[in-house]
Amino acid sequence: MTLPHALGIFGAGIVAGTINTVVGSGTLFTFPVLLAFGYAPVTANVSNTVGLVPGSVAGAIGYREELKGQRRRAIPLATASVLGGLAGAILLLSLPPSAFKAIVPAFIAVALVLIVLQPRLSRALAARGTATAPAGSAPQPRSPAASTVATSAPRRGSCCWPS
Repeated sequence: MTLPHALGIFGAGIVAGTINTVVGSGTLFTFPVLLAFGYAPVTANVSNTVGLVPGSVAGAIGYREELKGQRRRAIPLATASVLGGLAGAILLLSLPPSAFKAIVPAFIAVALVLIVLQPRLSRALAARGTATAPAGSAPQPRSPAASTVATSAPRRGSCCWPS
């Protein structure tokens, strides 16, 4: 590996870590960079995932105030993440690399669509009153003032963990 190659990957990692901490989806930046440098798709995916872990930990530490009181919401999400990660790892290791190479463009397209739709989905949930309701509870009616606050500019951390 040459110095420019290493610096390019390091720079992509810094950018992706920053993106991941703020809104997620840093993989959409680093994965294509690793492919452009000639890494196989499976190697690029594994390297990318391991490389973004420190940024995720730093983001959780940075958002710890917003995460207070979210245990009831975080446990099911963490469980789904672990199960999805295990299923993905099993599929990644058991399927041929050609299957992964064929599936990745669809995953990237779905991720991009969800990122673009995220503000609209957040507004729709806030309008229904479910964005701040505990899991399994009935939607609470919102006053016009609360609706205005919920649909105004997002607060720090509100993309994933509404306060």
